[in-house]
Amino acid sequence: MSENVVIAIDGPAGAGKSTVAKGLAQLLNYVYVDTGAMYRAITFIVLRNNVEDEIDEIIKIANQADIKLRFENGVTRVFVNGEEVTENIRTPEVNGKVSDVSKIPEVREQMVKIQRKLGQNTNIIAEGRDTTTVVFPDATIKVYLTASLDERVKRRHKELVEKGMNLTFEEVKENIMQRDRIDSSREASPLIKADDAVEVDSTNMTIPDEIYKILEMIEKATGRKLKQSL
Repeated sequence: MSENVVIAIDGPAGAGKSTVAKGLAQLLNYVYVDTGAMYRAITFIVLRNNVEDEIDEIIKIANQADIKLRFENGVTRVFVNGEEVTENIRTPEVNGKVSDVSKIPEVREQMVKIQRKLGQNTNIIAEGRDTTTVVFPDATIKVYLTASLDERVKRRHKELVEKGMNLTFEEVKENIMQRDRIDSSREASPLIKADDAVEVDSTNMTIPDEIYKILEMIEKATGRKLKQSL
């Protein structure tokens, strides 16, 4: 086993993987790798260059992009070719296009290379597409974080309302169900669990419960006692 600890977390929309991964990264002072932010960064450049569905140009952009992540005070700051694009990649236009961009095999291949590079010689918490099966196949711990559909909708609805977004429970439910359909229809679904991934059903768990559960898994796998104060 590598001396560096790599925790790969995957799971469906609304299961809480981002919140849990960020909490673990802050608690353990590990590098936080956000796969979704990387795909959105590529998509942002694609839209800015007006290449739309020109696959060759999209692949060229993905291969040339220099993406760096900086996790500070609970926020992932994203830099592309030296320019901070943290706010730019969260727009509806980017979110609406990112699924198409991330389906392109060569783009996914580039994301794998970037994430593996970020994971060299350091302890990391990685979450999002491809983490358990493609990017870090030899991760110390692979977690498939899941929850019931109603629980996922309830969490996401609460999160969006707190952000001031006026969406009904049913609207959020349809959005999550749509994302589930998109994920299940991928040629190689990013949510296919690795054979050695451990499923954690968080339906009746709080975020601290989930974090402590994964901390216990890390301690068991590494034999290291970790800080356990949230």
